Amino acid sequence: MYYGISNSTIGWVLAVWDERGLYTVELSDHETKLMALLKARFSSLQTTPVNGESSELFGSIIQALENPEIRFDYPLVLEGTGFQKQIWQALQAIPPGQTITYSELASQLNKPNAVRAVANACGANRLAIIVPCHRVVRSDGGLGGYRWGIERKQALLNREAKLAAIVS
Repeated sequence: MYYGISNSTIGWVLAVWDERGLYTVELSDHETKLMALLKARFSSLQTTPVNGESSELFGSIIQALENPEIRFDYPLVLEGTGFQKQIWQALQAIPPGQTITYSELASQLNKPNAVRAVANACGANRLAIIVPCHRVVRSDGGLGGYRWGIERKQALLNREAKLAAIVS
């Protein structure tokens, strides 16, 4: 497995992948937290920092995080329940600059009473921005939660709203 850690405009980023696909993209305000997370979550596997060909893929990951209009085209390893995977796939269909409520997403998946499960799946998402759970908000317009910080969620939504305004 390969990993890369870099600072970006949205904070520090950790990405872990192999030839099967991308396993995780985590965000933090501190590089040391990401190193600790890498060691804790992937301790039983051999991880190699980016080099050569792997640095090109890591560059593509960072570009996709920095530019929401860029479609990230690499397989994703979505590890979760069947319903969580359905939610994460549905999230990838939400265009930058748009949002959906937790209840709308539950209804879209023909599980209108599964609002809490939708919120929990968003919280369990390990692929920050690549699987854009930040585009899901509460029915009252509030942001709800965000695994990587509510301020970061607001900043991501603001950035995408500006992009959508320019494109329209």
